[in-house]
Order: sequence, then structure tokens, then C-alpha cells
Amino acid sequence: MKELTSPSLSFDLADHSTPVANLFHQPSTAAEWEQYMLTEEQVKSFEENGFISGIKILTEEQVDLLNNELVKLQSVTPEEKKLFYHYESNESVDPSKVLFHAIGGWRVTPGFHDLIWSPAYRMAAYQLLGKSFRLFHDQLFCKPAKHGGVVAWHQDFSYWTFTKPMHHLTCWIGLDNATTDNGCLYYVPGSHKWGLLPITGLTGDMDAVTQVLTQEQNRIFESKVANELPKGYASFHHPLTMHGSYANHSERPRRAVVINSMADGTLGNTANYERLDALHGFPAMEQDQVLDSRFFPLLFDGDKELGSLTNVPKVDWKNLYKAG
Repeated sequence: MKELTSPSLSFDLADHSTPVANLFHQPSTAAEWEQYMLTEEQVKSFEENGFISGIKILTEEQVDLLNNELVKLQSVTPEEKKLFYHYESNESVDPSKVLFHAIGGWRVTPGFHDLIWSPAYRMAAYQLLGKSFRLFHDQLFCKPAKHGGVVAWHQDFSYWTFTKPMHHLTCWIGLDNATTDNGCLYYVPGSHKWGLLPITGLTGDMDAVTQVLTQEQNRIFESKVANELPKGYASFHHPLTMHGSYANHSERPRRAVVINSMADGTLGNTANYERLDALHGFPAMEQDQVLDSRFFPLLFDGDKELGSLTNVPKVDWKNLYKAG
């Protein structure tokens, strides 16, 4: 399995609101979803800490396929580049470092398109959002060996206040083994309870966020934990969880794909958004309008998919995702 192709596919894969290839077997009965179900303990840990880790999403063969597609996505044609919402071959502020960052790869290649329909991802995301959900957008982050750049400490929702309410979830999937040596993600347990903090930059000063934390938050910040993961495994985190990743000084690359999802019914909140220039490549998200266009496909309808399966542990979303 080295490449997924089909002559019948549209140039823009956002035209396809279901999987386009055979990368993932899709459950056809409610019972088939049980193998992907998170435990009650995992769900409770997410509520308490703001993240969980060690969830297998991809086989090694699937990882290899996505890494092959990633080579293509790092050298796209001008027309393909127009499909991305954001595309930076190097977004690092430090000229001696490199951080490839792109948003919208699911519209360009079949593997990244179908990744958002991975059953293991969809089941976990449904449980951690607590209700049916849609794609918000995907992201690619690539740090080359020896000089990979940082992703500074931040909260995802600080960049997403052009939507409402705050009912989002981030899934980080490693396309390489992620370790402290090659720039794995770090989390601050419990930081999702701090409320929304100011933006302090994404690719510059790694620890700039500490300047806006209280003395107590800075004390807790020191308890940060490394999110080391084998390739093909994922972590999930709350939109207010503080996270970041350090530079890659190792001999190995650190590639990752991120899936950002949102509860079905999420609205645009762009009327008073102060960073509209950052949204020029994104789909339309009009004020108070439900985000349900083809760019935000419905990925999981709980009632339809699970039917009579009632023993599904889910977060208390009304409390977990209330505005901080």
C-alpha cells in the first residue's frame, strides 16, 4: 500500500464527504464500534488532566502511506497550494530552525482525507467531545532532523475564538516515534481549568506564555509531562490545555498530523475577531451561522452510528467545555 489513487476523485477532496479509499475498515454495526471505545477511566482522566495519550490510530503500513503523501504535500503545485487554508514551508521565527506547518491537507491527498474517518479516532473523539461532531480542520507539523523548530506553549482555543461555543478537541498523531530528543509534545496537566489566556506566539520564544501566568500557574507549569509516543499513536487534548513542543536536535525527523474537531452545531464568531487576516484562506465562517458546509463534514453521528449501544463512557461536556 504505497499510494491511494482513483480517477473518479475530484481535484478538491472536500467534495467527498465520506472516505474515498480503503485505508480504514468502517464499522457497519454498533457492536463493531466497541473495539475502539475508550474506558471510563480514560474519559475521567481526560476530564481531570485535559489530555489522554497512547491511543493507537494507525498501523505501520498506514503511517508509511501517509508519510509518502507527506512528501508530495511538501512540494505541491500552485493549484494544489490554493486548497490549503495555511501553508508555510518554514514557520519558524528562528532562521536556523525549520518548522513546516500546513492546514488543509485533507483536501489534497486520499490518505490524509480518509484519516479523519479513522474509526479509532472517531470513536475516541465522540467520547471526549460528548456528542456528534464535525471536522474543524487538520494540520501538519514537520520538524526535520537536527534543526527542527519549536511550537511554543499555547492553548489552541486562543487561536479559535472566531467560533463559538468553545467545544473543540485536538488529536495529535505521530508519523514518527516522538521522543524528548526529537521534539515531542508536552502537556501541563490540569491547565485546561485555567481559563482562556492571551496569545503569546506560536513559533518564537518557547516559554513566552510564562509571562502571562500567575505565580501558582507557573508553579504548576513546572509539572509539565512529555508526550512520548510510538508512530501511529495519538494523544487528545482539550482546547484550553497548555501544550508545546521543543526543538528537534536529534538525527531523526519528527512529523505529525493533527485533527481538530468541533461539536456539531458550532457557529461562526468572526464579527469582532481581531485577526481576520489570518482567516483569508479559510472557508466562510459567517457570524452566528452553523459551520456545516462541505469544508466541515460531519464525522460522527452518535445516534446513527451507535444505535442501541448505550454503555459508551462520555465526558460531561456541558461542564468540561464551558467557557473559562
